Amino acid sequence: MPRILASFSFKIVIDIAPVKWYYIMEMTFTGQAGIRVCGKDYEMNNKKKTEETVRVQDDLYQHVNGEWLKDAQIPSDLPITGGFVSLALDVEKTLMNDFKRFSEDAGALDEAASEIPALKSAVMLYKKALDVDSRERAGMYPILPLLRKILAIGDIDELNRLSAKMLRDSVRLPFTLDLNEDVYDTSKQCLCIFDPEIILPDKTLYEKKLPRFVLLFHYKKMISELLKLTPLSRKEQQEFLADTLAFDEIIRVKVLSNTEKADYVKMINPMKLDEVAKLMQPFDLKGLLKDLYGNKVPDTINITNPAFIKDFKEIFNEETFTKYLHWAYVGALMAYAPALSKKISDLSRYYMNKLTGIKENPVIEKQAFRLASSMFDQPLGVYYGRKYFGEAAKEDITSIVERIIEAYKVRVRNNTFLGDQTKDKAILKLSTMKIKMGYPDSYDSFYDTLTVTEDDTYFTAVRRLSKESVKHHLDKFLKPTDFSKWSMPGHMVNACYDPFKNDITFPAAILQKPFYSVDQKLEENLGGIGAVIGHEISHAFDNNGSHFDEHGNLKDWWLEKDLENFKEQTKAMTEQFDGIPYHGGKVNGELVVSENIADNGGMAVTLQIMHELTDPDYSAYFTNWARIWCQKAKESYIKLLLTSDVHSPSELRANITPRNFPEWYDTFGVTENDKMYIEKSKRLNIW
Repeated sequence: MPRILASFSFKIVIDIAPVKWYYIMEMTFTGQAGIRVCGKDYEMNNKKKTEETVRVQDDLYQHVNGEWLKDAQIPSDLPITGGFVSLALDVEKTLMNDFKRFSEDAGALDEAASEIPALKSAVMLYKKALDVDSRERAGMYPILPLLRKILAIGDIDELNRLSAKMLRDSVRLPFTLDLNEDVYDTSKQCLCIFDPEIILPDKTLYEKKLPRFVLLFHYKKMISELLKLTPLSRKEQQEFLADTLAFDEIIRVKVLSNTEKADYVKMINPMKLDEVAKLMQPFDLKGLLKDLYGNKVPDTINITNPAFIKDFKEIFNEETFTKYLHWAYVGALMAYAPALSKKISDLSRYYMNKLTGIKENPVIEKQAFRLASSMFDQPLGVYYGRKYFGEAAKEDITSIVERIIEAYKVRVRNNTFLGDQTKDKAILKLSTMKIKMGYPDSYDSFYDTLTVTEDDTYFTAVRRLSKESVKHHLDKFLKPTDFSKWSMPGHMVNACYDPFKNDITFPAAILQKPFYSVDQKLEENLGGIGAVIGHEISHAFDNNGSHFDEHGNLKDWWLEKDLENFKEQTKAMTEQFDGIPYHGGKVNGELVVSENIADNGGMAVTLQIMHELTDPDYSAYFTNWARIWCQKAKESYIKLLLTSDVHSPSELRANITPRNFPEWYDTFGVTENDKMYIEKSKRLNIW
């Protein structure tokens, strides 16, 4: 899914929700991750419906959400509804109303921009996206100069001379260059090489004949229609499509699967630049880096997939060059399609719509807002947080986080499989964990330099903003790490843990009902946002986060016997979910294990706090736990996520996690005769 990158990073953060596939085409310009999707039925007939309410002892998720699920309608422009999505749509509606008002009332915009200057350019970009008539008149014309430049590249030597310009212009190279913190010293940035994107959501799907045939059919149909709008002859259109598929076939064999990428510690492979550059010939990697950074080219670069680089000569060479060039042409066309006419933009969504089951494209007002929101995500997040959340709420939720962290320390100290030395290190990591709640105090002043003027065309504005943003991001390699930067903007409904900064981020948008409200019982808040906070904290000690110390550095701080004990716990968690039948597929326990460890830890620590309350209402706790996962999704989307999402389906998260804790059985009198029962020997409580 090619995209123009305003936020060029493939930064690893561990969030409460999976990558929102339906939003990828909307957030084309950032690659943000966010909204959660679910399934409907766990270990039951998918078609089975009963008139009476499902017993809580048999199915917590259906007991709490069943009535809503029967009647809920999924919007035609989305693959899901409910839960996280409903909150996100409410936030979006609020901000869209503000943007509409700003676009019509210069005085209101001036007042808002006195606090957030970047809003003026964001609103101007929004207005240009709404000017459908001008966009339709321009059609494909604005991108033709860029496409001609790609076609004019005669050989690999010329590509090497132009590679830095291509990178800044979001034209795909046969690999992906990006930045992350240097995991051996996170105060610095390091350059990383990632796999290029492939057409299907995961490489494993290429081995499944029917999904491969159907998905590639839709992809080919979309690209064929887009190529018809270019100056290419009919024969050239067919050739470009065939070469794009052929180059994808070459690279898809070499890239990592989603399951492999879920173990991100294995993606840390520093290599000497000289060695990497030699392996990547005839591509001139050193020349690219010199064009980007002058004499400050690093000696070492991180390779996320060494096998890809070692086979790079088979992927990119004189024989495959034409296929690559045509692949890059199609990629640029797809990347910039949202900045062209609405007809072209809508057409570029076709494949993603088929992939996720979406029936209609979003209305133009949503498209315009989402583009402006993604290009100016940081300032808009600060605006939303200040106006709709505020400092008082920020202080209140921060105090809740601090309480949960203190409870977590107690749990670590009482842990039965860790030695004292490892416990001390874990508590140190908790004590130094940075808390980012609601919204940041400020945003990167770079956004105030991103100007959109009356004279700009829509395409010109988007392309310039994109180029400046990519350059700004890549230039961070020469600067120390900014630990104050937030991984998510304030208006995103999500939360995350960043292992390289040892911080947790909870945007203002998620800090509302049903997750959190001063109007809810404390027990409901603990079962909602409390468990989610505990979830993110637990990522510091999951199978990935456990490899990093309190500074975010990759460091072995465990006693060897403690690490072996933890690996046994991780294996048990993998097995608890692995192979569960779900909507015609099966859960991949290895893919989802880190998120399940985090869910387990989040529930454990909040249940501990429940014990500190006077006459605690455990029923309210578990009910709200199930409520926050309430979602209804289209079948194609559910099946897609089974192969691509590191989170278990929502219904499994709601139903399996409680079964590991005695409070669940005591609260509802669950026995071995009930479906929500698992025997004591199989119950897991890691953190």
